[in-house]
Amino acid sequence: MADSLINPRDLSFLLYEVLDVEALCARPRFADHSRETFDAVLDTARGIAEEHLLPHWKKNDAEEPRVENGKVVLIPEIKAAVQAIADAGFIAGTHDAAHGGMQLPHAIGGAALAWFDSANVATTSYAMLTSGAADLIAQFGDDAQRAKFLPPMFEGRFLGTMALTEPDAGSSLSDVRTKAVPAGDGTYHITGTKIWISGGDHELTSNIIHLLLARIEGAPEGVKGISLFIVPKRHVYDDGAVGESNHVALGGIIHKMGWRGTTSALLNFGEHGPCVGYLVGEANKGLAYMFHMMNDARISVGRSATAMAYTAYRYSLEYARTRKQGRLPGEKDPLRPPVAIIEHADIRRMLLQQKAIVEGALCLVLECARLVDDQDTAPGDEERRRAGLLLEVLTPIAKTWPSIAGQESISNAMQILGGYGYAREYDVEQLYRANRLNQIHEGTNGIQSLDLLGRKVTMEKGAAYRALVERMLATAAEAESALPAHTQALRASVEELSTTTMTLVKAMAADPARGLANANLYLDCASRTVVAWLWLRQALVATRALANSTSENDRRFYDGKLRAARYWFAWELPQTGPMHEILRSIEATPYEMRDDAF
Repeated sequence: MADSLINPRDLSFLLYEVLDVEALCARPRFADHSRETFDAVLDTARGIAEEHLLPHWKKNDAEEPRVENGKVVLIPEIKAAVQAIADAGFIAGTHDAAHGGMQLPHAIGGAALAWFDSANVATTSYAMLTSGAADLIAQFGDDAQRAKFLPPMFEGRFLGTMALTEPDAGSSLSDVRTKAVPAGDGTYHITGTKIWISGGDHELTSNIIHLLLARIEGAPEGVKGISLFIVPKRHVYDDGAVGESNHVALGGIIHKMGWRGTTSALLNFGEHGPCVGYLVGEANKGLAYMFHMMNDARISVGRSATAMAYTAYRYSLEYARTRKQGRLPGEKDPLRPPVAIIEHADIRRMLLQQKAIVEGALCLVLECARLVDDQDTAPGDEERRRAGLLLEVLTPIAKTWPSIAGQESISNAMQILGGYGYAREYDVEQLYRANRLNQIHEGTNGIQSLDLLGRKVTMEKGAAYRALVERMLATAAEAESALPAHTQALRASVEELSTTTMTLVKAMAADPARGLANANLYLDCASRTVVAWLWLRQALVATRALANSTSENDRRFYDGKLRAARYWFAWELPQTGPMHEILRSIEATPYEMRDDAF
């Protein structure tokens, strides 16, 4: 099934032709890199995906984690694969060279990780959670913390998690009740329970480093009183040796519908003895620090959703080309052989929708990764600021839309396979179950929608939203002569979205609860417009390349891009029309529905 992973030609097109990632090599941070080193990184990632991750994709679903004699048991292939990822430098991929990283652009790092996600997201999670936890320590920890924890995490000797959620405080982090009491020596004693902790317990490595939110004794209530702590599963001595238990106790393993190879744990801290935590940065600033990791994690969720939907699309495309069944309408001769099902119009419709979704989503998540690079390394202050604003407004879309549309795309793949699509022997069924979790990971769809409408479009008096509109209209101006119909449609859609946005901002000012009640629909509407913009960018590049292409393979590739863009503008973008009507009317039927009327 290796050929059913991401299309490397598409990845190259997006990175080099659309996003111009090669231009980043002119910046000091990436001066040691070139397109050759980028391609080598991507080739290595593909090799790990095909050789170490894909072969046990089915096995780590069938043989999910279990507890024996108080310890979590995983299939052995997971440990070998995670170590292969670490040995190749991917846990430290985008980190500073001074800390042992490869100092890769986030766009290249994200593209490499998409290979892993497409092959086996459950095993990949252990490494990527570690990278995120290490990033927090690198950004906000002190020199001693970086020296003690980063090398073993980057080398795969320690793995990491983020421990946020509590049984009575899910997405509402202001209600966190885990306690941190000063121990008198600069450390803290942690007591409390965390739940749904991905990678929370296992025996893959000698230690697990939890990045944990807790409230220091006497801290203010709400989000202003939350601090961030490093809490190792086992003590780590100054010489790097791993010692005895730090009293992080496994309360149980949670068995989810998909993504089964990644442990999901309930953890009790300090239940059977002192659990030592190390304060990261300043007290009571933990949520701000954690959001640094969470925003990256949200883009990662969108990337994993994209990668799984992409795999399902490629799998169903391969199946449609080889499965023969039925005859075309109008064919009266029953003795004529059946045709490949890709010849049927409805199969092509479903394949085209999948292509438009997954290739649009991949462009979206890589665009966000490119914006991270611009935010961090662009030469001018204003360019960095604008990249940051764009990233803020696009992040909730990048997390949510691939998760939702990706699920629809995988559903189409399942439909194309017919009865085989629902059978566990075939990969699409597992992809469907695994991807469904992405609508919950790192904040539900509803929370991301509230973030987009309630915070991001109004931040800095609308500066982030205006930056997005300006970027979309700039693409329209560039594409006007080459693609006039698509350009006109995008401009009209942007204008409609701006009118709806202003209407909702006024409604929120009058009554926040009512004004935000349909935020989920707003995110869907905005997402379709953003993806139309990204498809116009792809179509413009494809149009120019097609005019100069002499390779038949390249011509077919670019023609496929143009047809997918045409589909998006003809089928998907027009669906925003009724959405605008509902949103502008502040339609309140769900909001006004009484509890006792259900």
